[in-house]
Amino acid sequence: MSKHDLKTGDLLFQNLDCGDMCDAIEAVTKGWKGNSFSHIGMVEKLNDTIYVWESMGPGVRKVLLDSFRERSQHPLVIGRLKNQYKKFIPSAIQFIHKNNGVAYDHDFLYGNGKYYCSELIYDALMYANNNKPFFKLYPMTFKQPGSSSYFPVWVNYYKRLNMPIPEGQPGCNPGGLSRSNKIFIVGEF
Repeated sequence: MSKHDLKTGDLLFQNLDCGDMCDAIEAVTKGWKGNSFSHIGMVEKLNDTIYVWESMGPGVRKVLLDSFRERSQHPLVIGRLKNQYKKFIPSAIQFIHKNNGVAYDHDFLYGNGKYYCSELIYDALMYANNNKPFFKLYPMTFKQPGSSSYFPVWVNYYKRLNMPIPEGQPGCNPGGLSRSNKIFIVGEF
């Protein structure tokens, strides 16, 4: 598959090798076919240019596909909305445009007016679906699998934020979205 096969509204799932935090996210969130995903963005094709909308770093922004792709040596996995849901794409893109520049959600708390990557995609498709959930939210965990202990990276992270770890709070993640029955995986590149 090549980048020319991408369509507006495609979801790009990415395995970022960003250290302990990405490893912790990937350890508790399995993706399509057991893949590890720590980031997601949505494609928008404008004329001959392919952009990816994401929430990362400072917040919601549009980046060139090549910039998005060069962050990882792992292939991108492309998800596409099933045919009956393609009607939601224009409204989802409109929602993301309206939220361009909204701050990144460093707290990872759903509904606090900021966005982490999968939260942006979740809300964009909920907006497009007349404000009814399109994907599902699940209780988040920051604990090591099979243990009652938190990953040390999360303990230190939330200590710096001076807030409790939001264990069990509703949220979403790229891995979970990649397994949704409302999309299909087109391929990798």
